[in-house]
Amino acid sequence: MKKSHPFRRVMLASAATVSGIVLLLTLKPSSDPGSAQAAGALPQQTAPAQESAQGGASVKDGTFTGDTIQTQYGPVQVRVTVSGGKITKADALQAPKGGRSDQISGDAIPKLNKEAIASGTEGIDAVSGASYTSAGYGKSLQSALDKASAGPGATGGGGGAQAATVTGDTIQTQYGPVQVRVTVSGGKITKAEAVQQPKGGRSDQISGDAVPKLNKEAVAAGSANIDAISGASYTSAGYKKSLQSALDKVPAAEADKGKGAAPADPPAGSAAGAAAGSGAPQSGAAAGGATSDGGGTYTGAVVQTEYGPVQVRVTLTKGRITSASAVQAPKGGRSDQVSGDAIPKLNQEAVTVGDGDIDAVSGASYTSAGYKKSLQSALDQAGG
Repeated sequence: MKKSHPFRRVMLASAATVSGIVLLLTLKPSSDPGSAQAAGALPQQTAPAQESAQGGASVKDGTFTGDTIQTQYGPVQVRVTVSGGKITKADALQAPKGGRSDQISGDAIPKLNKEAIASGTEGIDAVSGASYTSAGYGKSLQSALDKASAGPGATGGGGGAQAATVTGDTIQTQYGPVQVRVTVSGGKITKAEAVQQPKGGRSDQISGDAVPKLNKEAVAAGSANIDAISGASYTSAGYKKSLQSALDKVPAAEADKGKGAAPADPPAGSAAGAAAGSGAPQSGAAAGGATSDGGGTYTGAVVQTEYGPVQVRVTLTKGRITSASAVQAPKGGRSDQVSGDAIPKLNQEAVTVGDGDIDAVSGASYTSAGYKKSLQSALDQAGG
């Protein structure tokens, strides 16, 4: 009778198990979005930045700051540097913090930065244990790449300029965020859509009725000077602000083709209205974008502070800030007094210094910090 070899049987069984696992991994379908999401992968984007890697709109070299994305645990905002059509640097200007978020962000953000550089414009994988931060990072990264793909020089080889698609800032309203994306071709808005809109409960019905009308109105008007939809005043106001910020990012190559998009008047009593005239008169850039003298008007990202949002718009002439104003500033209660005192000083400081390296105003440290971040993001769009 042949003597059995238990050790040999164990080795053979182990080898068979390993071979089976390898075979299963080899046979895993590459086009199953369900399995990709189950594995923690963020869905790939279809915005122009990804198309650039596949022969669509070209990606401009420079440094671009993405929109501030609000997550369940705090804001996320990404800045990328593009060189030779590839991401060469990525970092998070904002990330969830406080309590356990410090540990999660400290672990996840470096990995996401590295992933952004490695994957380029193809989409990034979520970091295990940081799904909300990863999702926010992916959205802000995509909005930064949208700005890169929409930058000056986004033209085709046949002499005709390609359509520029740009995403506006996320505007927080009383009922939820609103964010608009537009496509501009030949100096005209050819498409408008809401990337984010209030939802849940009655907001679903209101947004479902109002947003298509606002999209249609934006295309018809060709600017942010659109009428509010009856019964949806908050959504309409948020839509207009995000639409204007998108138009501010439209490259000169497109804006100069038509009559341009006229900016909406700031609401009465708003920080923009209060700060108007604090800097030098705006010159040559009615709706944003670059001008022939190397300047232009650029709107920074919305920066959330402890007392409310801050957003800055600047006009540059020959590479220097000639006008600065706050599109948004903390308001209500004592914030009215603090903003009323600090914003004009910050505007003047920005013009005097000529860049984003400005000093904080005493007694308005949060507003000053938010102003400085938004100012820097505006300068990033200008390539400053």
